[in-house]
Amino acid sequence: MEKERSVKHIGDVVCAIIEMDDHFLIAQRPPGHPLEKKWEFPGGKVTEGESPSDAIQREIFEELDIIVEVRSPLTPNRHSYEHLTLTLIPFRCFIVEGIPQPLEHSQIAWVNEKTVGDYELSDADIPILEEYLSK
Repeated sequence: MEKERSVKHIGDVVCAIIEMDDHFLIAQRPPGHPLEKKWEFPGGKVTEGESPSDAIQREIFEELDIIVEVRSPLTPNRHSYEHLTLTLIPFRCFIVEGIPQPLEHSQIAWVNEKTVGDYELSDADIPILEEYLSK
């Protein structure tokens, strides 16, 4: 009988679907990080005592050097990878100040419904994308 592995739950992670005109922004994870070279909606962990909407604004400033305003939340998604689980909390956002810079990613791309399929998204982001595109 194989022993069941214990997978660490890292908690709540926020992500932003940053909208501009009919496009939205995705970012590529850098080499040497888990899920390297996969594309994702930018964001990061919610710290203790921080609200998810505050976390998304902080994370997006740290990762892209822009200030965003939350437009609306989407449905949180609990996802299990081989090495960890997380609860991904998505927000539709728009830029109020700055031009996105890939400070913590290899690159960023503005995509739309027709072009996003050209990028390999991380598995946790796929249900978020599907819900976003269905609205």
